[in-house]
Order: sequence, then structure tokens, then C-alpha cells
Amino acid sequence: MKKKNDLKLQVNEAILACQDKQADDVAVLELEKDSGAFTDYFVMCSGTNPRQIQAIADAVDERLEALGLRVTHAEGYKQAEWVLLDYVDFVVHVFSEKARQFYDLERLWKSAKRLEPAELMAKPKLRRAAGSKATTDSPTPKKTRKKKA
Repeated sequence: MKKKNDLKLQVNEAILACQDKQADDVAVLELEKDSGAFTDYFVMCSGTNPRQIQAIADAVDERLEALGLRVTHAEGYKQAEWVLLDYVDFVVHVFSEKARQFYDLERLWKSAKRLEPAELMAKPKLRRAAGSKATTDSPTPKKTRKKKA
């Protein structure tokens, strides 16, 4: 379970790096294991111009490198229309608006589950044991007096 939590932390850090550079329309696709996907997640966002697209890619790279994670493959940085950063377990795509509409990865990977960035780091909900009440969800119980016989 630790690896899955580490992966979610890494993906979340990539999202935060995109948001720090004012990326537009940040989205996360969780790819299905049996879909033939080569990775677990796509992180996608858009930039308004080549300079911002490069800044977003740089921010993602710097933030993940600080966690000890190095990009295994990068493409498109010089052209800055579609920058791809491959971290094996997830891939970050930084698009221009025009390239994002043209390639439409959300449509191509429509079987993938679309997650909101906030969902990735959502804390797990408390589970209730069968027949018992969770103390965090219910109000404080009232004290009852015992009747004397």
C-alpha cells in the first residue's frame, strides 16, 4: 500500500507544480490496468503561451526532482506545443490550448477515470464496524440516569 500512497503523493506534487505556474484546466486520468495503458495516471494541463508551457514543465521537473524522482523521458520542450514528461508510473502532459483540443487525450482515453486534482489526496473516510456507531459522525450521546428500584 505504501507504493500506491507514494505514487499519489508524487502525482499530487506534479499537480501542485502545474497550479503554482497558473496552468489552465488541470485534469488527472486514472488509466485502467487492463486497457493496455503503459502508465497509471496522466496529468494534463494547458498553458497560454510557449514560455508558460516551458515554465510549467520546469516547475514539475524541479518539484519532483526534489522528491528524488527523475523524468525518464521528455519530449516537446523546445517547440512548447505539447511537452510530455514521463515518470514511468505517471505522465505529465503540458499542452497549448490548440494542441490539447487537437489531440484530445480525454477522448482517446475515454475509458479512464477522470479525477479532480483534489480527489487524489482526499483522506480516507472512517469505516463503521458492523452494529456500532462511529463517534466522529454522531453527536455526543446523552447521559442517562439509572432508576433506583
